[in-house]
Amino acid sequence: MSLLALQSTRIVTSDGIRSGAVVIADGRIQSVVDASSIPQSSEREDFGDLVIMPGLVDTHVHINEPGRTEWEGFETATKAAAAGGITTLFEMPLNSSPVTTTVAAFKKKLEAARGKLWVDCGFYGGLIPGNTDQLKGLIDAGVWGVKAFLIHSGIDEFPNATEPDLRAAMPIFAKSGVPLLVHCELQSHPATPSSHHSNPWSYQEYLSSRPRQWEHDAIGLMIRLGKEYNCKTHIVHLSSADAVPTLEEARRDRLPLTVETCPHYLYFCAEEIPDGETRFKCAPPIRERENRERLWDALRSGVIDFIVSDHSPCPPEMKLLHEGDFMKAWGGIASLQLGLPVVWTEARKRGFTLTDVVRWMCTAPAEFVGLGKQKGTIATGFDADIVIWDPDTEITVRPTALYHRHKLTPYEGRTLSGEVMKTYLRGKPVFDRQSFTGPQGQVLLRS
Repeated sequence: MSLLALQSTRIVTSDGIRSGAVVIADGRIQSVVDASSIPQSSEREDFGDLVIMPGLVDTHVHINEPGRTEWEGFETATKAAAAGGITTLFEMPLNSSPVTTTVAAFKKKLEAARGKLWVDCGFYGGLIPGNTDQLKGLIDAGVWGVKAFLIHSGIDEFPNATEPDLRAAMPIFAKSGVPLLVHCELQSHPATPSSHHSNPWSYQEYLSSRPRQWEHDAIGLMIRLGKEYNCKTHIVHLSSADAVPTLEEARRDRLPLTVETCPHYLYFCAEEIPDGETRFKCAPPIRERENRERLWDALRSGVIDFIVSDHSPCPPEMKLLHEGDFMKAWGGIASLQLGLPVVWTEARKRGFTLTDVVRWMCTAPAEFVGLGKQKGTIATGFDADIVIWDPDTEITVRPTALYHRHKLTPYEGRTLSGEVMKTYLRGKPVFDRQSFTGPQGQVLLRS
């Protein structure tokens, strides 16, 4: 049995940060030992003071294949993931074509992924009106959860679920144990601000068109239904900190509720977004500075469980940069490769540690999908999915250094703290300073 020992003065383990080496055998972590106890027979790589930590687990990614591979695709997305230290990601049921709302569509998705994965990839199914009869089949076929929108998704073939749709589906999820992931915006009535756009180039007008109340109403509905059906419910991409007290109350009631947010809500603020800069458009929108700080407070208190990318790219022309029309441009932030330095840049300013980042971006998302005993932690028996990175160096985001299909991102030109040097998947390097080895990622199916 061949052994590989990865040595550093900073290893982020389940017991804290320590010096020593991670010893790997047959794709798994055999032990974490002091440098003096590294087995003589092992191949040794000494990374000095670089940080060794678990590979990131990103449970919210739009890869868009098959059908809209010109938007992204498995090959480009998983390469970008590897370059960003992500070793496991989960693909949303849209914006591919067909959308993953039937077992037949799921089979097409799996076929499309074959041979194109540089990192491991799991999948979600989708809940739309009229597909309740497909849900058990999707779960049995191996999806890790089911996604629903409470507002138009942006894709006509993935319409939003209504309360009757949720009531029909939630008993199925409760019985199977898979989570229901919900885009929580609930449009109050036709006369909402989104009906009137006097200046579609104004970011403030776009922000007011999707008010915080939409999130609050949707989260309130999901909490009410969660109490009724005892169904695992997950709030995706929380943007409004005004919802935190409601979420705190649900936690006190011990509801099976989890919450994520995204790097763009923790880094950007509405006051700094120029009019016409549609690269920043996403839904829910990036909100004000005070809201951003309260999201960080919610991470500190544990109300928000983890951070994921919600990487949602599109061809550059769909961002309508030449028009600057926030109302018509595609909404989505391309950031798959940048999550770790973005989050670390802001986290360290607020006194958070590498251990916090590992909890938010590795351990907690792995636990959410049910891989908490296999992924997201450096400990004996876990997959040897590992990222080597320098949190003390600074990088400037250049399009030429990005590996996702389209390089358009609001982070362009930003200076960030942290650079990924090397990424291992089950003990084998998949990314090493601008070079790739693979593809060697696996399809992950829920058993």
